Amino acid sequence: MDFIPNFSDPYETFVSILLWSMALTQLFWIFFFYSRIAFHREKNSQNENLPPVSIIISARNEEDNLFELLPFILEQEYPKFEVIVVNHQSTDNTADILVAFQAKYTHLRIINLERSNHLAQGKKLTLTLGIKGAKYEHLLMTDADCKPTSNQWLRSMANEFVDKKEIILGYGPHYTVPGFLNKIIRLDTSMIALNYLSFAKAGVPYMGVGRNLAYTKKLFMNNSGFKTHYSISSGDDDLFVQEVVQKRNYSIVLSPETFCYSEAKNSWSDWLVQKSRHYSTSGRYPLFKKLLLGIYPLSLLMMIISLVTLLIIGGITWITLGVIALVIISKWIVFGKAFNKLKQTSFVWGIIFWDILYAIFTPIIYFTSAKITGSKWK
Repeated sequence: MDFIPNFSDPYETFVSILLWSMALTQLFWIFFFYSRIAFHREKNSQNENLPPVSIIISARNEEDNLFELLPFILEQEYPKFEVIVVNHQSTDNTADILVAFQAKYTHLRIINLERSNHLAQGKKLTLTLGIKGAKYEHLLMTDADCKPTSNQWLRSMANEFVDKKEIILGYGPHYTVPGFLNKIIRLDTSMIALNYLSFAKAGVPYMGVGRNLAYTKKLFMNNSGFKTHYSISSGDDDLFVQEVVQKRNYSIVLSPETFCYSEAKNSWSDWLVQKSRHYSTSGRYPLFKKLLLGIYPLSLLMMIISLVTLLIIGGITWITLGVIALVIISKWIVFGKAFNKLKQTSFVWGIIFWDILYAIFTPIIYFTSAKITGSKWK
Protein backbone atom coordinates (compact mmCIF):
# COMPACT_ATOMS: atom_id res chain seq x y z
CA MET A 1 0.00 0.00 0.00
CA ASP A 2 1.39 3.38 -1.04
CA PHE A 3 1.71 6.36 1.29
CA ILE A 4 0.12 8.83 -1.15
CA PRO A 5 -2.28 8.32 -4.09
CA ASN A 6 -1.07 7.65 -7.60
CA PHE A 7 -1.45 11.19 -8.95
CA SER A 8 -0.88 9.94 -12.49
CA ASP A 9 -4.30 8.32 -12.26
CA PRO A 10 -6.82 11.20 -12.48
CA TYR A 11 -9.73 9.10 -11.20
CA GLU A 12 -7.89 7.91 -8.09
CA THR A 13 -6.61 11.44 -7.49
CA PHE A 14 -10.09 12.95 -7.75
CA VAL A 15 -11.67 10.41 -5.38
CA SER A 16 -8.84 10.76 -2.86
CA ILE A 17 -9.05 14.55 -2.83
CA LEU A 18 -12.85 14.33 -2.51
CA LEU A 19 -12.49 12.02 0.48
CA TRP A 20 -9.95 14.33 2.15
CA SER A 21 -12.17 17.34 1.54
CA MET A 22 -15.19 15.62 3.06
CA ALA A 23 -13.10 14.48 6.02
CA LEU A 24 -11.91 18.05 6.62
CA THR A 25 -15.53 19.21 6.49
CA GLN A 26 -16.43 16.58 9.09
CA LEU A 27 -13.57 17.66 11.33
CA PHE A 28 -14.63 21.30 11.04
CA TRP A 29 -18.19 20.46 12.13
CA ILE A 30 -16.91 18.28 14.97
CA PHE A 31 -14.57 20.84 16.47
CA PHE A 32 -16.22 24.15 15.54
CA PHE A 33 -19.79 23.14 16.40
CA TYR A 34 -20.21 19.87 18.30
CA SER A 35 -17.26 20.28 20.65
CA ARG A 36 -19.11 23.26 22.15
CA ILE A 37 -21.61 20.82 23.67
CA ALA A 38 -19.04 18.16 24.48
CA PHE A 39 -17.10 20.65 26.62
CA HIS A 40 -20.02 22.82 27.71
CA ARG A 41 -20.03 23.94 31.33
CA GLU A 42 -23.08 25.18 33.18
CA LYS A 43 -22.88 28.28 35.32
CA ASN A 44 -22.33 27.46 38.99
CA SER A 45 -23.85 30.67 40.30
CA GLN A 46 -27.48 30.68 41.35
CA ASN A 47 -29.21 34.03 41.73
CA GLU A 48 -31.76 34.64 44.46
CA ASN A 49 -33.25 37.71 42.82
CA LEU A 50 -35.32 35.59 40.46
CA PRO A 51 -38.22 37.04 38.45
CA PRO A 52 -41.76 35.66 38.77
CA VAL A 53 -42.51 33.22 35.96
CA SER A 54 -45.61 31.99 34.13
CA ILE A 55 -45.40 28.35 33.02
CA ILE A 56 -47.69 27.72 30.05
CA ILE A 57 -48.98 24.29 29.04
CA SER A 58 -51.24 23.49 26.11
CA ALA A 59 -53.51 20.50 26.66
CA ARG A 60 -55.94 18.61 24.47
CA ASN A 61 -57.36 15.33 25.81
CA GLU A 62 -54.48 14.94 28.25
CA GLU A 63 -56.33 13.63 31.32
CA ASP A 64 -53.85 10.82 32.07
CA ASN A 65 -50.73 12.94 31.56
CA LEU A 66 -52.08 15.85 33.57
CA PHE A 67 -53.14 13.60 36.46
CA GLU A 68 -49.70 11.99 36.63
CA LEU A 69 -47.32 14.79 35.63
CA LEU A 70 -48.86 18.17 36.43
CA PRO A 71 -47.91 17.95 40.15
CA PHE A 72 -44.23 17.86 39.15
CA ILE A 73 -44.75 21.24 37.46
CA LEU A 74 -46.88 22.71 40.24
CA GLU A 75 -44.45 21.68 42.98
CA GLN A 76 -41.35 23.35 41.60
CA GLU A 77 -39.16 24.97 44.23
CA TYR A 78 -39.40 28.60 43.21
CA PRO A 79 -40.31 31.83 44.99
CA LYS A 80 -43.16 33.06 42.77
CA PHE A 81 -44.75 31.44 39.74
CA GLU A 82 -48.03 30.48 38.16
CA VAL A 83 -48.97 27.55 35.95
CA ILE A 84 -51.41 28.23 33.14
CA VAL A 85 -53.01 25.22 31.45
CA VAL A 86 -54.93 26.05 28.29
CA ASN A 87 -57.51 23.31 27.78
CA HIS A 88 -58.14 23.21 24.04
CA GLN A 89 -61.57 21.66 23.36
CA SER A 90 -60.84 18.46 25.27
CA THR A 91 -63.51 15.75 25.17
CA ASP A 92 -62.14 13.67 28.05
CA ASN A 93 -61.90 14.51 31.77
CA THR A 94 -59.16 17.11 31.36
CA ALA A 95 -61.37 19.98 32.63
CA ASP A 96 -62.46 18.08 35.76
CA ILE A 97 -58.89 17.07 36.63
CA LEU A 98 -57.71 20.66 36.30
CA VAL A 99 -60.49 21.92 38.57
CA ALA A 100 -59.56 19.30 41.16
CA PHE A 101 -55.90 20.34 41.05
CA GLN A 102 -56.85 24.01 41.30
CA ALA A 103 -58.52 23.34 44.64
CA LYS A 104 -55.14 22.26 46.01
CA TYR A 105 -52.78 24.49 44.05
CA THR A 106 -53.86 28.12 44.09
CA HIS A 107 -51.16 29.11 41.59
CA LEU A 108 -52.78 26.95 38.90
CA ARG A 109 -54.83 28.91 36.37
CA ILE A 110 -57.10 27.35 33.75
CA ILE A 111 -58.15 28.71 30.38
CA ASN A 112 -60.88 26.59 28.78
CA LEU A 113 -61.65 26.71 25.08
CA GLU A 114 -65.05 25.30 24.30
CA ARG A 115 -65.61 23.13 21.26
CA SER A 116 -66.01 25.13 18.08
CA ASN A 117 -65.49 24.37 14.42
CA HIS A 118 -64.23 27.92 13.97
CA LEU A 119 -61.18 27.51 16.20
CA ALA A 120 -57.84 26.37 14.84
CA GLN A 121 -56.68 23.04 16.22
CA GLY A 122 -52.99 23.81 16.40
CA LYS A 123 -50.89 24.58 19.45
CA LYS A 124 -50.20 28.18 18.47
CA LEU A 125 -53.68 29.34 19.44
CA THR A 126 -53.41 27.95 22.96
CA LEU A 127 -49.91 29.30 23.44
CA THR A 128 -51.03 32.75 22.30
CA LEU A 129 -53.98 32.75 24.71
CA GLY A 130 -51.80 31.50 27.54
CA ILE A 131 -49.15 34.14 26.90
CA LYS A 132 -51.66 36.98 26.65
CA GLY A 133 -53.30 35.81 29.86
CA ALA A 134 -50.03 35.41 31.77
CA LYS A 135 -49.57 37.66 34.79
CA TYR A 136 -45.80 37.68 34.55
CA GLU A 137 -43.30 38.93 31.99
CA HIS A 138 -41.11 35.82 31.98
CA LEU A 139 -42.56 32.69 30.38
CA LEU A 140 -41.61 29.02 30.35
CA MET A 141 -43.24 26.60 27.88
CA THR A 142 -43.64 22.86 28.26
CA ASP A 143 -46.10 20.16 27.23
CA ALA A 144 -48.69 18.21 29.19
CA ASP A 145 -46.81 14.95 28.63
CA CYS A 146 -43.48 16.26 29.95
CA LYS A 147 -41.88 15.64 33.33
CA PRO A 148 -38.97 17.74 34.62
CA THR A 149 -36.17 15.71 36.13
CA SER A 150 -36.20 17.75 39.34
CA ASN A 151 -37.97 20.46 41.29
CA GLN A 152 -35.09 22.76 40.31
CA TRP A 153 -36.11 22.85 36.63
CA LEU A 154 -37.86 26.21 36.85
CA ARG A 155 -35.16 27.77 39.02
CA SER A 156 -32.33 26.70 36.71
CA MET A 157 -34.12 27.85 33.58
CA ALA A 158 -35.22 31.18 35.05
CA ASN A 159 -31.73 31.79 36.40
CA GLU A 160 -30.75 32.82 32.85
CA PHE A 161 -33.31 35.62 32.86
CA VAL A 162 -31.31 37.37 35.57
CA ASP A 163 -28.52 37.87 33.01
CA LYS A 164 -30.95 39.82 30.81
CA LYS A 165 -31.46 36.92 28.42
CA GLU A 166 -34.78 36.94 26.55
CA ILE A 167 -34.72 33.41 25.11
CA ILE A 168 -33.59 30.26 26.92
CA LEU A 169 -33.18 27.02 25.00
CA GLY A 170 -33.64 23.86 27.04
CA TYR A 171 -33.52 20.15 26.21
CA GLY A 172 -36.35 17.63 26.03
CA PRO A 173 -35.22 13.98 25.74
CA HIS A 174 -37.38 10.87 25.60
CA TYR A 175 -37.62 7.98 28.01
CA THR A 176 -35.70 4.83 27.13
CA VAL A 177 -37.80 1.74 26.47
CA PRO A 178 -36.95 -1.49 24.60
CA GLY A 179 -37.26 -1.52 20.84
CA PHE A 180 -35.55 -0.26 17.70
CA LEU A 181 -38.12 2.52 17.10
CA ASN A 182 -37.42 4.03 20.51
CA LYS A 183 -33.70 3.86 19.77
CA ILE A 184 -34.15 5.69 16.47
CA ILE A 185 -36.39 8.36 17.99
CA ARG A 186 -33.94 8.99 20.83
CA LEU A 187 -31.09 9.16 18.32
CA ASP A 188 -33.05 11.64 16.23
CA THR A 189 -33.90 13.76 19.29
CA SER A 190 -30.29 13.71 20.48
CA MET A 191 -28.86 14.71 17.10
CA ILE A 192 -31.40 17.52 16.76
CA ALA A 193 -30.44 18.74 20.23
CA LEU A 194 -26.75 18.49 19.41
CA ASN A 195 -27.36 20.63 16.33
CA TYR A 196 -29.54 23.39 17.75
CA LEU A 197 -27.60 23.70 21.01
CA SER A 198 -24.15 23.70 19.41
CA PHE A 199 -25.23 26.05 16.61
CA ALA A 200 -26.65 28.41 19.24
CA LYS A 201 -23.34 28.39 21.11
CA ALA A 202 -21.59 29.10 17.81
CA GLY A 203 -23.77 32.17 17.25
CA VAL A 204 -26.26 30.74 14.73
CA PRO A 205 -29.35 29.71 16.74
CA TYR A 206 -32.19 28.35 14.65
CA MET A 207 -34.62 26.57 17.01
CA GLY A 208 -35.57 25.38 20.47
CA VAL A 209 -38.01 22.70 21.57
CA GLY A 210 -41.49 23.59 22.78
CA ARG A 211 -41.16 21.02 25.56
CA ASN A 212 -38.58 23.20 27.28
CA LEU A 213 -38.38 26.75 25.99
CA ALA A 214 -38.46 30.08 27.81
CA TYR A 215 -38.78 33.66 26.59
CA THR A 216 -40.25 36.99 27.61
CA LYS A 217 -43.75 38.21 26.99
CA LYS A 218 -42.42 41.47 25.57
CA LEU A 219 -40.40 39.58 22.97
CA PHE A 220 -43.50 37.63 21.92
CA MET A 221 -45.74 40.68 21.70
CA ASN A 222 -43.18 42.82 19.84
CA ASN A 223 -42.96 40.05 17.24
CA SER A 224 -46.76 39.88 16.88
CA GLY A 225 -46.54 36.33 18.21
CA PHE A 226 -46.70 33.65 15.53
CA LYS A 227 -48.39 35.90 12.97
CA THR A 228 -46.01 35.26 10.06
CA HIS A 229 -46.38 31.46 10.25
CA TYR A 230 -49.71 31.00 12.00
CA SER A 231 -51.09 29.08 9.01
CA ILE A 232 -48.81 26.07 9.55
CA SER A 233 -49.05 23.69 12.49
CA SER A 234 -45.41 23.89 13.59
CA GLY A 235 -43.02 26.79 13.97
CA ASP A 236 -43.68 27.88 17.56
CA ASP A 237 -40.24 26.63 18.56
CA ASP A 238 -38.10 27.13 15.46
CA LEU A 239 -39.53 29.81 13.17
CA PHE A 240 -40.40 31.93 16.19
CA VAL A 241 -36.88 31.59 17.61
CA GLN A 242 -35.37 32.56 14.25
CA GLU A 243 -37.53 35.67 14.12
CA VAL A 244 -36.77 36.99 17.60
CA VAL A 245 -33.23 35.84 18.30
CA GLN A 246 -30.47 38.43 18.39
CA LYS A 247 -26.76 38.23 18.98
CA ARG A 248 -26.77 38.42 22.77
CA ASN A 249 -30.37 37.87 23.86
CA TYR A 250 -30.36 34.08 24.20
CA SER A 251 -28.77 31.32 26.24
CA ILE A 252 -28.80 27.52 26.43
CA VAL A 253 -29.26 25.40 29.55
CA LEU A 254 -27.92 21.87 29.64
CA SER A 255 -27.97 20.98 33.32
CA PRO A 256 -29.51 17.49 33.85
CA GLU A 257 -31.92 18.93 36.42
CA THR A 258 -33.52 21.02 33.66
CA PHE A 259 -34.27 18.16 31.24
CA CYS A 260 -37.97 17.63 30.47
CA TYR A 261 -38.60 13.98 29.61
CA SER A 262 -41.54 12.68 27.60
CA GLU A 263 -42.57 9.36 26.13
CA ALA A 264 -41.60 8.73 22.51
CA LYS A 265 -44.14 7.62 19.94
CA ASN A 266 -44.71 3.87 19.97
CA SER A 267 -45.57 3.36 16.30
CA TRP A 268 -43.76 4.27 13.10
CA SER A 269 -46.87 5.91 11.62
CA ASP A 270 -47.41 8.19 14.64
CA TRP A 271 -43.78 9.22 14.64
CA LEU A 272 -43.79 9.96 10.90
CA VAL A 273 -46.88 12.14 11.32
CA GLN A 274 -45.04 13.99 14.08
CA LYS A 275 -41.96 14.38 11.89
CA SER A 276 -44.08 15.65 9.01
CA ARG A 277 -45.29 18.49 11.22
CA HIS A 278 -41.73 19.33 12.18
CA TYR A 279 -40.51 19.25 8.58
CA SER A 280 -43.36 21.51 7.46
CA THR A 281 -41.33 24.52 8.61
CA SER A 282 -38.09 23.61 6.84
CA GLY A 283 -39.09 25.41 3.63
CA ARG A 284 -39.08 28.70 5.54
CA TYR A 285 -35.55 28.34 6.85
CA PRO A 286 -32.96 30.74 5.38
CA LEU A 287 -30.68 29.10 2.83
CA PHE A 288 -27.65 29.56 5.09
CA LYS A 289 -29.24 27.54 7.89
CA LYS A 290 -30.42 24.86 5.48
CA LEU A 291 -26.83 24.48 4.32
CA LEU A 292 -25.54 24.30 7.88
CA LEU A 293 -27.96 21.48 8.63
CA GLY A 294 -27.34 19.62 5.39
CA ILE A 295 -23.58 19.82 4.94
CA TYR A 296 -22.62 17.52 7.80
CA PRO A 297 -24.70 14.45 6.80
CA LEU A 298 -23.99 15.02 3.10
CA SER A 299 -20.23 15.23 3.67
CA LEU A 300 -20.35 12.08 5.80
CA LEU A 301 -22.13 10.13 3.06
CA MET A 302 -19.76 11.48 0.40
CA MET A 303 -16.79 10.48 2.54
CA ILE A 304 -18.13 6.93 2.90
CA ILE A 305 -18.86 6.66 -0.84
CA SER A 306 -15.35 7.91 -1.63
CA LEU A 307 -13.82 5.39 0.78
CA VAL A 308 -15.78 2.49 -0.72
CA THR A 309 -14.79 3.64 -4.21
CA LEU A 310 -11.09 3.70 -3.27
CA LEU A 311 -11.40 0.22 -1.77
CA ILE A 312 -12.92 -1.08 -5.01
CA ILE A 313 -10.29 0.47 -7.30
CA GLY A 314 -7.41 -0.35 -4.96
CA GLY A 315 -6.58 3.29 -4.29
CA ILE A 316 -6.36 3.16 -0.49
CA THR A 317 -3.20 4.82 0.83
CA TRP A 318 -1.66 5.32 4.25
CA ILE A 319 -2.48 9.01 4.23
CA THR A 320 -6.13 8.22 3.47
CA LEU A 321 -6.27 5.70 6.31
CA GLY A 322 -4.72 8.31 8.61
CA VAL A 323 -7.35 10.88 7.67
CA ILE A 324 -10.17 8.36 8.27
CA ALA A 325 -8.64 7.37 11.61
CA LEU A 326 -8.44 11.01 12.66
CA VAL A 327 -12.11 11.53 11.86
CA ILE A 328 -13.16 8.37 13.73
CA ILE A 329 -11.13 9.19 16.83
CA SER A 330 -12.33 12.79 16.87
CA LYS A 331 -15.95 11.70 16.56
CA TRP A 332 -15.64 9.07 19.23
CA ILE A 333 -14.21 11.59 21.70
CA VAL A 334 -16.39 14.62 20.90
CA PHE A 335 -19.65 12.83 20.18
CA GLY A 336 -19.09 10.52 23.14
CA LYS A 337 -18.72 13.44 25.53
CA ALA A 338 -21.64 15.29 23.94
CA PHE A 339 -23.98 12.30 24.21
CA ASN A 340 -22.91 11.87 27.82
CA LYS A 341 -23.98 15.47 28.42
CA LEU A 342 -27.33 14.64 26.80
CA LYS A 343 -27.65 11.53 29.03
CA GLN A 344 -27.79 9.19 26.04
CA THR A 345 -24.94 6.93 27.05
CA SER A 346 -26.28 3.89 25.20
CA PHE A 347 -25.10 5.46 21.94
CA VAL A 348 -21.58 6.33 23.06
CA TRP A 349 -19.60 3.18 22.29
CA GLY A 350 -21.24 2.68 18.92
CA ILE A 351 -21.38 6.36 18.05
CA ILE A 352 -19.67 5.91 14.66
CA PHE A 353 -22.28 3.35 13.61
CA TRP A 354 -25.17 5.50 14.85
CA ASP A 355 -23.73 8.58 13.16
CA ILE A 356 -23.58 6.82 9.80
CA LEU A 357 -27.00 5.24 10.26
CA TYR A 358 -28.52 8.63 11.07
CA ALA A 359 -26.97 10.24 8.00
CA ILE A 360 -28.51 7.51 5.84
CA PHE A 361 -31.80 7.34 7.69
CA THR A 362 -32.57 11.08 7.87
CA PRO A 363 -33.34 11.67 4.16
CA ILE A 364 -35.45 8.51 4.13
CA ILE A 365 -37.47 9.80 7.08
CA TYR A 366 -37.75 13.23 5.47
CA PHE A 367 -39.10 12.00 2.14
CA THR A 368 -41.34 9.41 3.81
CA SER A 369 -42.87 11.83 6.31
CA ALA A 370 -43.24 14.54 3.66
CA LYS A 371 -45.93 12.39 2.04
CA ILE A 372 -47.99 12.33 5.26
CA THR A 373 -50.38 15.07 6.26
CA GLY A 374 -49.79 15.89 9.88
CA SER A 375 -51.46 19.23 10.36
CA LYS A 376 -53.99 18.22 13.01
CA TRP A 377 -53.31 18.33 16.69
CA LYS A 378 -54.22 15.21 18.62
